[in-house]
Amino acid sequence: MDALQGIVSGFSVALSLEGLFFVFIGVLVGTFIGMLPGLGPISAIAIMIPLTYGMDPAPALVMMAGVYYGAVFGGSTSSILLNAPGISGTVATAFDGYPMAQQGKAGKALAIAAISSFTGGTVSVILLMLFAPALSSVAVSFGPPAYFALMLMGLTLISSLSEGSTLKALISATVGFMVVTIGIDPQTGTQRFTFGTPSLLEGLDFLVIALGLFALAEVCTLVLNRKDSAISKDQNIGSLKISKEDFKEMRGPMGRQSLLGFILGVLPGAGATIASFIGYIAEKRFSKNPEEFGKGSVKGLAAPETANNAATGGAFVPLLSLGIPGSGTTAVMLGAFMVLGIQPGPLLMTDHPDIFWGIIASMYIGNIFLLILNLPLIPYIARILRIPRPLLISLVIVFSLIGVYSISFNPFDLYMLLLFGILGFFMKIYSFPAPPFILAFILGGMMEQSFRQSLTISNGSLMIFVNSPLPLSLLIIALLSFIIPFFQKKRRSNA
Repeated sequence: MDALQGIVSGFSVALSLEGLFFVFIGVLVGTFIGMLPGLGPISAIAIMIPLTYGMDPAPALVMMAGVYYGAVFGGSTSSILLNAPGISGTVATAFDGYPMAQQGKAGKALAIAAISSFTGGTVSVILLMLFAPALSSVAVSFGPPAYFALMLMGLTLISSLSEGSTLKALISATVGFMVVTIGIDPQTGTQRFTFGTPSLLEGLDFLVIALGLFALAEVCTLVLNRKDSAISKDQNIGSLKISKEDFKEMRGPMGRQSLLGFILGVLPGAGATIASFIGYIAEKRFSKNPEEFGKGSVKGLAAPETANNAATGGAFVPLLSLGIPGSGTTAVMLGAFMVLGIQPGPLLMTDHPDIFWGIIASMYIGNIFLLILNLPLIPYIARILRIPRPLLISLVIVFSLIGVYSISFNPFDLYMLLLFGILGFFMKIYSFPAPPFILAFILGGMMEQSFRQSLTISNGSLMIFVNSPLPLSLLIIALLSFIIPFFQKKRRSNA
């Protein structure tokens, strides 16, 4: 099946009545989640995984992909109206969006954000359609040594690029790697970290870890901040009209940041947050009037909104074609694939073309839905910010408990959920990032398998990882990504 036939079959999935329904539900839920400060697409996808049990994988994954890019799209609303970003990827949006809202241009700011997001998302889908199949055909030639090196590279990159301390990110990833070894060793039958507990013999389910570290940890934060009344104020968003001069200012940033955001999204560990910040900084340096940035600049708003939405499409390239998540959210998406019995990677396009091309085609449809939702319905959607927090917290807890208990109907899993919820809360307090933990948990099993297969092929010789140029190159990149942040930090401290 060539690319043209594939995209036609993908549109047949996305444009079916069932496909349209789940794309709409995904982007609608994602928009709401993105607008709610404190919740993000990772928690939303983790909560929705139990709801997809028994569903056909294609519409289930189409819906969860919609939640991802819908959350990035919708996150701009709370950033502009409240200066309270719904997700980390829309922090840079508030730099110029909130000043515009304070100047009585909230409607224009929301319209600029919606059009920029639509442009970035649509361009990234086109690039995804063009480059994902090519990358997939190259990846077929990857052997176990190259796969081990690739997964190691992705793990070290996301640890190095996480916000805050690199050391804390590496500690978080190490703990996640240890947790994935719990259970019976599939090769030797040895029990690892089970402490004589029969319920741990099969290891811990991904959903227990994800819901504990993200959903319950967010619930604890919301409970502690329940007296914060900043988001309960009514907002006047004004007119949505954009002038010709505004369009002229938006064209350049939207074109440049669509490409830059996609490239940064493809890199493991980058993602929408870094893309939005780099897009903002780059446009400020390109601008003839950099002093306008931070005071309600049209370019300063269009650039990060275009870049973060373009990055969401880019993040699907390594996920779909290599089976490697490019961000914390796609790491959870990788878990959702596995829960539904689908292995993303080089063979996904040939084994499950309806899923591979269906997700890509659904992103075209989803971006149109998002534009419709975020232009005329913005005044009404913004009212979601006034949902009582006790109701929001209750819904998250109920979904988490039902989701975990339905895995094996074992109360032990609920204790584990509580344990990882407490762990996630303290990780958040002490600034230990959770994405490296969940990424290490997901990649750990595959890394171990690839490592053992490589040693079996080479009769135990580690030289198999450096004898071929591809795994050697990937290992060098992994090493550089590990040590460069330390030198950069040392240089900054000496400056």
